Amino acid sequence: MIKKRKKTNSKKISDLHTGVLVLENRKIFKGIGLGYQATATGEVCFNTSLTGYQEIISDPSYAGQIINFTFPHIGNVGTNKEDVESDKIWTRGVIINSEITDPSNYRALSHLDIWLKKNKIVGITGLDTRSLTNFIRDKGAPKGTISHSKKGKFNLNNLTKSTINWGGLKNLDLAKEVSTKKNFTWKGFRTWKKGDGFKKNNKNSYHVVAIDYGIKKNILRYFSDFKCKVTVVPCDTKADKILALKPSGIFLSNGPGDPAATGKYAIQIIKDLIKKNLPIFGICLGHQILSLTLGGKTKKMKLGHRGANHPVKNLIHDKVEITSQNHGFEVIKESLPKNVEVTHKSLFDNSIEGIRLKNKPIFSVQYHPESNPGPQDSVYLFQEFINSMKKNAKKKRY
Repeated sequence: MIKKRKKTNSKKISDLHTGVLVLENRKIFKGIGLGYQATATGEVCFNTSLTGYQEIISDPSYAGQIINFTFPHIGNVGTNKEDVESDKIWTRGVIINSEITDPSNYRALSHLDIWLKKNKIVGITGLDTRSLTNFIRDKGAPKGTISHSKKGKFNLNNLTKSTINWGGLKNLDLAKEVSTKKNFTWKGFRTWKKGDGFKKNNKNSYHVVAIDYGIKKNILRYFSDFKCKVTVVPCDTKADKILALKPSGIFLSNGPGDPAATGKYAIQIIKDLIKKNLPIFGICLGHQILSLTLGGKTKKMKLGHRGANHPVKNLIHDKVEITSQNHGFEVIKESLPKNVEVTHKSLFDNSIEGIRLKNKPIFSVQYHPESNPGPQDSVYLFQEFINSMKKNAKKKRY
């Protein structure tokens, strides 16, 4: 049975703005409050995905951010207990164009509004998301404060002050906030299949140690698909403790915040791991931190890449992949040393989407191969990591 929210009086709601968004330039958007009644400040970004809103909102990489969905019909397939990427939701708030209709999907268990309330996420609907998207496109992702109150009373001066006084994502290490606090072993569930749901992997051919900067559950599920045992460790775990777990390979996860800030402790850990010649694979923030470790530099992007329709060219195989992305920082191409090869680039802006170390089994990508935005163009990356662990294991036998 689907949990539905209580019906509201449409006449009263149209006369009363119960939600407001205030940007750092003092621009104000009024609308109808959704989800949890509270106030939250963060970076306002936009996501162009048509589906997968529950996975997007529950992605730890959105810590410190308010998501403006460009697709107007968000929430109409409801929510469930399976399509979540983290046990705790770190997103600050959500902005959607149209009021949510009752869920219409065979997997739906609850209305999005109820799910947002349960996870204490502030939302707003009924505002011009296209205008907001155009503003972000032209001016860059601004700081903003979103507030929801049934009474519709807001102190706009205080909301503006909160927005202006917030420091923003630059120089902010959020990985320590979202990372696991202690080691744990993934339960072994594979990716979801229609008719089967989540089946368990009972055969472990390789042991992957995943450094958790804000890891998504579907990454862990993919490792289970490829018959891997996964031990997840906190983001600041020292190299000797990671090596003591006897990994076949190291995975550097996605995550939020400024890679340079996280790199203050992460770079030395990865340097020590590289010396051991173990296969290393990074995604998103893991890609950025690996690049920093190898001598590169990163910078904040004006807009960032967030959506499920980003074309990326594989420069090694001369093929184009349609990818899912979520990042606001990028690696500066000119900063990479000669022993690092760029393997993928964005066909939107030519930014770096993948690298590999020329003389060791170490590589990373900026996008999310586990997200499957319709096509499964990028799953081969997991297979490449498995192959590198297989080759490394053979070397150790002789």
